[in-house]
Amino acid sequence: MAEVTRREFLKFTGASLAGSSLVLLGFTPETALAEVRQFKLARATETRNTCPYCSVACGVLMYGTGDRAKNAKSAIFHIEGDPDHPVNRGTLCPKGASLIDFLHSDSRLQYPEYRAPRSAEWQRISWDEAFDKIAGLMKKDRDQNFVAKTADGLTVNRWLTTGMLAASASSNETGYITHKVMRSLGVLSFDNQARV
Repeated sequence: MAEVTRREFLKFTGASLAGSSLVLLGFTPETALAEVRQFKLARATETRNTCPYCSVACGVLMYGTGDRAKNAKSAIFHIEGDPDHPVNRGTLCPKGASLIDFLHSDSRLQYPEYRAPRSAEWQRISWDEAFDKIAGLMKKDRDQNFVAKTADGLTVNRWLTTGMLAASASSNETGYITHKVMRSLGVLSFDNQARV
């Protein structure tokens, strides 16, 4: 390894300082001045959504390519906090800031899966099969355990063997409708993940 003398060090740093000063004063190649970078969100489609992670329900802005035409494949390439959202006012926690990685993860579950009782294997099923299976199990349990009247003859219409935990990232309207549907079925064990 060659030793650098004090004089060589000062020459090198002086030349570097002079070069950077010339660049700041405008002495740069013309091709570098001619290039203008495009704003990466210029032609993006903006979509408002809610962060799925916790019960705070922060607002996010998702930017994607594609113009929502019938055969155009859209892909989200940028996610940031929504500055107009009353909950987070544009800020995101580390988990919310990493939503783009969650979205493009190879291990992200995108379809319903079913595991039969005492089985170790999960099998992919369609959304229609999943909804039918859930509805069938709920109806079977409600038919077996619904209490219309108490022993005293008081009408109670309650279903005590099933509970509902609502999603915290849902809107107030979705929570209201979920609450009304579950109460109309007679479910008493109802909570919202925002309280958990």
